[in-house]
Amino acid sequence: MVALFRRPASLASALFTFRRVAAFSTTTASPAAAFACKHSESRRNFSSKLMAGSLQVAQFPCLSDNYGYLIHDATTGETAAVDTPDAAAYKQELEKRGWTLTHILNTHHHNDHVGGNSELKTEGVRVYGPANDGSIPGMDNPLSDSDTLTFGGAEAIVIDVGGHTLGHIAFYFPEEKTAFVGDSLFSLGCGRMFEGTAPQFWSSLKRLRDLPDDTIIYCAHEYTESNARYAMSVEPGNELLVKRVEEIKAKRLRGEPTVPSLLGEEKLTNPFLRGDISDEIKSNVGATSDDDDATIFLKIRQGKDNFRG
Repeated sequence: MVALFRRPASLASALFTFRRVAAFSTTTASPAAAFACKHSESRRNFSSKLMAGSLQVAQFPCLSDNYGYLIHDATTGETAAVDTPDAAAYKQELEKRGWTLTHILNTHHHNDHVGGNSELKTEGVRVYGPANDGSIPGMDNPLSDSDTLTFGGAEAIVIDVGGHTLGHIAFYFPEEKTAFVGDSLFSLGCGRMFEGTAPQFWSSLKRLRDLPDDTIIYCAHEYTESNARYAMSVEPGNELLVKRVEEIKAKRLRGEPTVPSLLGEEKLTNPFLRGDISDEIKSNVGATSDDDDATIFLKIRQGKDNFRG
């Protein structure tokens, strides 16, 4: 059963189970040291085992570099598609797992996120998407910031992450410590600013950055290698970034996805979350002492747009 109400003011198929991961200590070490200490332990918690009574996430490749996601509640039998890049890929995954689609959760209006809506919206399937983001095919329930969606035994909070598109939203499952962020935040990157403004996008990224460090971030594309090259160009002195880039290279050589990632990892290595923190990034993108944080973000984004490394 799904209830909606407004809260007051991989190249290979992978199956992940929503699980809580260990919190990062901030009392006995610096954030960087704490994250480095917990990094390998937290990674092991991205389990491929199914857990009775919990939400399950099936991740699979779509189109050239998208990831498709299905969320399944084993108790109720409900299954949600998070965006619909390619209807055929979703149908194949549903059939393989014996799941029946009941909802579509769209993050924004771009065709590689809603292109399969019309074909997948059969009888009984309801479409939930952003209220202010252009045309979402077949939408039944428009959503805005702070709305909540009850799916199976879990609750998702809608977060306004406009900037890539004007009304882009993310779906955050706080009890499961998981967020589906579409094209707002990527592993070591963020989406291009096609429709929004720098102050809007920066505010959106700060809303995501404010989530707990152990939040699992499911983004929509496998862009991490390209993002890593740019990140290294603006913050080469970040030792955690250097280590992470080596891990990313090794994963891609093995044909493994770099998604999902941990938000704590992004906070310490993703330049788009660090413009107000890192003097090295500020210097390398030409920020001045007169620039506010949104302007610094804009310079980081423009640098990536023009990056050819």
